Amino acid sequence: MTAENNSTPERIAEVRLELRNDVAYIIFDHVAARNAMTVGMYQSLKSICEDLAKNPKAKVAILRGAGGKSFVSGSDIAQFSGFTSGEDGISYEEGIDQYLAPLATLPIPTIAVIDGMAVGGGLAIASCCDFRISTPDARFGVPIAKTLGNCLSAGNVAWLVAHLGVNIVKRMLLLAELVTAPELLKQGYLLATYPAENLELEANQLAERLMKLAPITQKTTKLTLARLIKNNLPDCSDLIRECYGSEDFKNGVSAFLDGKPPVWTGK
Repeated sequence: MTAENNSTPERIAEVRLELRNDVAYIIFDHVAARNAMTVGMYQSLKSICEDLAKNPKAKVAILRGAGGKSFVSGSDIAQFSGFTSGEDGISYEEGIDQYLAPLATLPIPTIAVIDGMAVGGGLAIASCCDFRISTPDARFGVPIAKTLGNCLSAGNVAWLVAHLGVNIVKRMLLLAELVTAPELLKQGYLLATYPAENLELEANQLAERLMKLAPITQKTTKLTLARLIKNNLPDCSDLIRECYGSEDFKNGVSAFLDGKPPVWTGK
């Protein structure tokens, strides 16, 4: 994942749920770090989605970052400084998959409303949603080849490929490109783009449109698609272990936290 150094304890870092009528609003609030996700925020997202799955009052969920400048900019990097081996990376990636699974399999339609950036963990969260709308200047990517030198789980990569296509995922992961909203609108990843001041209205209108349709059909369709994407994933633990156990990853984390450019050695 990509992110901010957000280890300062006094900063607000939370995921909030607001239920308004039949719509569940999930808000990522870590404005000081462009809504980068801490472990606690991932755990909250998981719990919120598990609770929503059992709540018959919630018909649609809308996810948005607080502050109007970023959806989610990634994950907390400070946590990686305590990693000592590749096994830590395997545990971390398994954790990310577990945190995001309840969102990807939420039995109600989900809408990601994206201001600014959906990067790293933010891209993963947005991709777990059924529909995405954004501002025209929004950017999307996973530039870990430039920042940390870590990798993603097989499940995460499979999900991104299913939604973005292998060529765009290669640009994001191998070239560390941030892809713009107009390109992803044309590609189909984004449903629409709107000026920032119109995003809330358009999200609510999309939610109203979704709530008029057959909920069991929606649930069955989205969960079938989720199972197809996750079916028969290969075991890539050897690759994850090598990446997170590398000197490059250790140096990448240290350089990021020190505000310096990393130096890659391939070791």
